[in-house]
Amino acid sequence: MDELMPRVAQGGAPIRLGRAMLGHLPSAVAGPRFDPAQLTAGIVHIGVGNFHRAHQAWYLHQLMQQGQARDWAIIGAGTRPYDAQMRKKLLAQDCLTTLLALEPAGISAQVIGSMVGYLPIEPAHGALIRAMAQPSVRIVSLTITEGGYYLDASSGAVDLDHKDIQHDARHPSTPRTAFGAMVAALGLRRQRRLPPFSALSCDNLQGNGTILRQCLVELAHLSDPALARWIASEGAFPNSMVDCIVPATNAETIQRARCLGIDDTAPVAHENFRQWVIEERFCAGRPPWEDVGVLMGKDVHAYESMKIRILNGGHQLLANAGEILALATVADCMNDAGIAAFFHKVQREEILPHVVRVPTMTQDDYLALVCQRFANPALRDSTLRVVCDGMARHTGFILPSLRDALARGASVRGLALAEALWARMCFGVREDGSAIAPSDPHWAGLQDVARSARLRPSAWLEQANIYGALGGHPAFGDAFCSWLERLWQRGCRATLQHFVRSGD
Repeated sequence: MDELMPRVAQGGAPIRLGRAMLGHLPSAVAGPRFDPAQLTAGIVHIGVGNFHRAHQAWYLHQLMQQGQARDWAIIGAGTRPYDAQMRKKLLAQDCLTTLLALEPAGISAQVIGSMVGYLPIEPAHGALIRAMAQPSVRIVSLTITEGGYYLDASSGAVDLDHKDIQHDARHPSTPRTAFGAMVAALGLRRQRRLPPFSALSCDNLQGNGTILRQCLVELAHLSDPALARWIASEGAFPNSMVDCIVPATNAETIQRARCLGIDDTAPVAHENFRQWVIEERFCAGRPPWEDVGVLMGKDVHAYESMKIRILNGGHQLLANAGEILALATVADCMNDAGIAAFFHKVQREEILPHVVRVPTMTQDDYLALVCQRFANPALRDSTLRVVCDGMARHTGFILPSLRDALARGASVRGLALAEALWARMCFGVREDGSAIAPSDPHWAGLQDVARSARLRPSAWLEQANIYGALGGHPAFGDAFCSWLERLWQRGCRATLQHFVRSGD
């Protein structure tokens, strides 16, 4: 445990987190200035992971601290069997969460109370459907990751042939997916002459509200075209940009909370930075989020693009090289001279030129802020977390910059190297001979292709579900194959150094 770790001042055992103990929190831990038992729910949130609790739930908590939005509390929900474990942990502590803000100078903590329940995890999602159909629920929000939207990676369209989507189309009252459950609930609301809820995506997708609308309308159309038309005309799907770096909870996170005097089985560590930009498009009201720093506006596209390409894309530049070289965290990568030089060169020459500035910040200023956040040694954000679900992350975070650069005849050699590093990482063995843990939902397939690509690099680009026509573009394809060959022949460090020094 690091030297910045606070200790329990009272010398006693940590208190078990729960509503009954809120009046007895340690002095170093801020708690709610309201009674969570007096809140009423207005939001159902699907996907109660660490990010949601450190971001959206935190913003709502801040409003409640001011005496506002107390009829907008969150009911948690999940659609996967593994969500049941989180539900059990949170219900055991009355859905309270300890947030630990990690900064180089130390740790600050607070207990948030904006969540008031967690629905049962059921195969056909009956409890979730019934909850979303309640008149009091006016927003349904989601953090289900970029890979959870059933999108074809090369076209961006909803994969209507996916077996789960096809099941929901044939059995709309017993769906498998979050989208099928939302469509079923909207169908009940329409039957009961209730207005629809606003559907708010909080995932890292460009135009996430537009994509969510597409998912629901197209799925509904497969079984009930009239319902699809009603959703399209009456519903609301605001686009949003969300930002906060939130590592996975581990034993160290739990121990940090205990050292502060809180026994929390699911605490959340996070950086002391948040941003949320939301399109002003709701059909059933919303909390006054602007009162706690959320930027509400008509167009969030530029904010989405800047964050997704510079920050999320930047994560991919760092973490794949870091995994190959056995660097444990993003901060370790930023402190590695070779990886950092590669990161800065690609950002300045191949990403920033294709990003439009936002009213509040220039591209260069945003990059400087990202570098400061990535270098935070207290955060301990693992490279393995960042490379997980690479298929969704590369198609969403790297390939948009690549497409823009190719369309303008600009250099893509650094972006091609980023893709080659991903292919090399997916081989599954670091340069020191250690195995890379399989944390990607597509790991087995990606590893098979990566093994073929070691001898024939173009095999990686033939994954049409990822690259589509990009794989056949000479400027990208030739550079990619050259880089992957060099990575295998000369190693990661020598390859990065060659790129930085010569650019070819």
